Amino acid sequence: EDAITRILTRRHGSQDFSLFNSDSLRKAISQSVQVFSILISSIAVISLVVGGIGVMNIMLVSVTERTQEIGIRMAVGARQGDIMMQFLIEALMLCLLGGAIGVGLAYGFGWVMNNTGSAAPSGEQAAFKLVYSTASTIAAVICASGIGLLFGFLPARNAARLDPVEALSRE
Repeated sequence: EDAITRILTRRHGSQDFSLFNSDSLRKAISQSVQVFSILISSIAVISLVVGGIGVMNIMLVSVTERTQEIGIRMAVGARQGDIMMQFLIEALMLCLLGGAIGVGLAYGFGWVMNNTGSAAPSGEQAAFKLVYSTASTIAAVICASGIGLLFGFLPARNAARLDPVEALSRE
């Protein structure tokens, strides 16, 4: 590019032209895509943390409301691990249900977009179709499970550490 610029400047006597390098456009597009990827990833992380805090609050309320039940279970022989497992499974199921609803809504939205109103007036196919990725669906379910286990751990641990006598005396 520099050599071409020098040759043309020498022949024309001045730089009365401009050069366009498609590599610079490719680099700019690549940089923009990278910035958008970071932005979308940041939004996703914030959403997961907010959702996790919501799960934790729901589980803390569940533990608080069921203190007597926990006390009774411990009084009749339930171990700390049993109580912890109960609440971890509850948090996991809560997040799996949310994940299943999210995946169902995504597939439903995709079906609507692919089957209604997207055809051209001449009857041609739509300019784009939404494609489902099995790997992304599995990753979403695994991520929902991980959030449930991660943010459900503290409430489950609090429930498992309750003193049975104190738990039975609360109202």
